[in-house]
Amino acid sequence: MRRPALAMSATPNAPRRPPAAERGLVVIGAGILGAGVAQAASAAGHDTLLLERAVPAAGTSSRSSKLIHGGLRYLETYQFGLVRESLAERAILLRIAPHLVRLVPFYLPRYRGMRRGPWTLRAGLSLYALLGGLGRESRFRSVPRAEWGALDGLTLEGLDAVFEYFDGQTDDAALCRAVVASAAALGAEVRLGAELVRAERNGAGWRVTFTTPDGGTESVSARAVVNAAGPWANGVNRRAQPAPPGRDVELVGGTHIELAGTLARGVYYTEAPVDGRAVFSIPWKGRVMVGTTERPYDGDPSALAPTAAEIEYLLRVHRHYFPASQGEVVAAWAGLRVLPRADRAAFGRPREVLLAHDDPARPTWTTLYGGKLTGYRHTAARVIPALAPTLGRAQRRADTRTLTLPDLGERPLHD
Repeated sequence: MRRPALAMSATPNAPRRPPAAERGLVVIGAGILGAGVAQAASAAGHDTLLLERAVPAAGTSSRSSKLIHGGLRYLETYQFGLVRESLAERAILLRIAPHLVRLVPFYLPRYRGMRRGPWTLRAGLSLYALLGGLGRESRFRSVPRAEWGALDGLTLEGLDAVFEYFDGQTDDAALCRAVVASAAALGAEVRLGAELVRAERNGAGWRVTFTTPDGGTESVSARAVVNAAGPWANGVNRRAQPAPPGRDVELVGGTHIELAGTLARGVYYTEAPVDGRAVFSIPWKGRVMVGTTERPYDGDPSALAPTAAEIEYLLRVHRHYFPASQGEVVAAWAGLRVLPRADRAAFGRPREVLLAHDDPARPTWTTLYGGKLTGYRHTAARVIPALAPTLGRAQRRADTRTLTLPDLGERPLHD
């Protein structure tokens, strides 16, 4: 499989970079949000350096549910703005990355005794379609009873309605790599094996020192820094002097498992019988992926791993709805969500990205907390205008709403 040459020089159409010791913007972290910010900054004409201590999508951005979706379940917590934004971003990604994002059928079964009745589900799907602009991608239907037997062995006991709608699926790591490659093609410099050592306030900007793959260190000056280190964000902030402001957040672990077997029809959106949580059963490269859990986590983000209890929970939920599925667990992994700390379950907390600026009027250090895979481009489109007073004017090179992401020859979603 071909991989992008990430530590590449600019393309012939990109402007010449300034000396290596000077940068307009340094972005820390090449997960999907950092990749998006680097792409947006380069598209806006700013000299950008993207630092990543490992490889793109090494953390949470390769451990998601692989879905580009509007967040149907967020309607229950009245996050209408987030759903509308996510559906708009889904439409953009379907246009600019058709090789990486595609619509797939989702099936929402309703069983007797569930707290959401058929009319509640129909009303939610209608609102979802309305927020999505009532286009082809927003259509849904009630699946006739005559088709239920063809739904991949979904149990029929107690089933009284099934709805079909459409949402997006992607390879999250491949999408992240494509955005990084797009940033590089627009003139950003991408440095892998580059971990922040320290950042020191240097006049109106920052002096940023980071490791190099040969074991040494290198320093650059930057007018602004964006900390997009995800679960490691507050740790990165502690390496800066003076320490920039942060947010009180909680890390929530989410586990996925892969099972031997297949799902031919599409994705199934089910409700865990024990606690009512949403659990997805998803066709994934010839296997079945099931996720996700929610577990508060206060340890080292690098040490997060699935627990036996989480694996058993997901296996039990999947087999409750697909009793003939006896495929063994062939893989399991866990990622971290960054959520605002609150005295309520993770499901009910806002999913919007939180931005923490050292100076709201003229920020030189911005930390990103939270966010969704689907909304990476919109998040970046918020960050760059906020930094405009610091970065100054530049000549725009591209519009990320219409810029096609490169095809890096990644494997398809299904073998």
